[in-house]
Amino acid sequence: MTNYLEFERPLAEIEDKAEELRAMGRDNEDMDIEAEAKALDKKARALLDELYAKLTPWRKCQVARHPDRPHCKDYIQELFQEYTPLAGDRNFADDHSIMGGLARLGDRPVVVIGHEKGHDTKSRIARNFGMARPEGYRKAIRLMDLANRFGLPVISLVDTPGAFPGKGAEERGQSEAIARSTEKCLQLTVPLISVIIGEGGSGGAVAFATANRLVMLEHSIYSVISPEGCASILWKDAEKMREAAEALRLTAQDLTTLGICDQIIAEPKGGAHRDPKSTMQAVGQTLAKLLDELGKKKPDSLMKDRRQKFLDMGTKGLAS
Repeated sequence: MTNYLEFERPLAEIEDKAEELRAMGRDNEDMDIEAEAKALDKKARALLDELYAKLTPWRKCQVARHPDRPHCKDYIQELFQEYTPLAGDRNFADDHSIMGGLARLGDRPVVVIGHEKGHDTKSRIARNFGMARPEGYRKAIRLMDLANRFGLPVISLVDTPGAFPGKGAEERGQSEAIARSTEKCLQLTVPLISVIIGEGGSGGAVAFATANRLVMLEHSIYSVISPEGCASILWKDAEKMREAAEALRLTAQDLTTLGICDQIIAEPKGGAHRDPKSTMQAVGQTLAKLLDELGKKKPDSLMKDRRQKFLDMGTKGLAS
């Protein structure tokens, strides 16, 4: 069953009508409805192309948050072999919103880390909707230390609305843990590649995305704050999220112009949720190419280039 977004309602009506016709045809073999159903399919494809030709920033936010988009766990199952999860921060607990461990991408050993949101109510609660607590960032630091020690590239899959803002998280040093994770990214002497696969929200995303290469899916978003949060602060009205989304410049296309995103990975027409497998394969191909490129650099060069990338941010404008 397809989950349609608010702006996709006209498309839902056409596709539902086509399915109703086919269901009637299956129940009554004397009815010839295939020609009409195909005409509706053609109309639906045309409307899908039209809807996704020029998505507004707010609509991109909706697509980036679509519940059926492939999540970190899906990417690990599809792209990585011999995945061995590692748990805990060796200090407080294991944060289930953060997945991570040793794996192989093709014939290359890597460390993979990512936010996992979950797919249904039970798993979303267990994963805390992809919002990490301090122990999640400390687990990531432990994994990055491991990667550095054994010379393994690090791949991070970012998909979070932001770090968990709860009282317990603050008591256990949330901001310090995020800062330490960001610092650890800058200190790595191995390649670090980050892919924004859905939402890249605030410091919770930056803690994993201070990378040599930041790659974004076509309809993913990356921002210092959510549009709703921004609207609540600036206008005291969360309903102004559309205006906030425009002002935040959070799309992959704007961030490429600003020099923050290094590469955009095209999504299937209608978003990654309409063809998860081809989306994940495209991400895998991009990761392989980037690992080949970065694998030729020396450790000092990797560190220097990564630091320079972030020092240069702010020097490019949307008019450049």
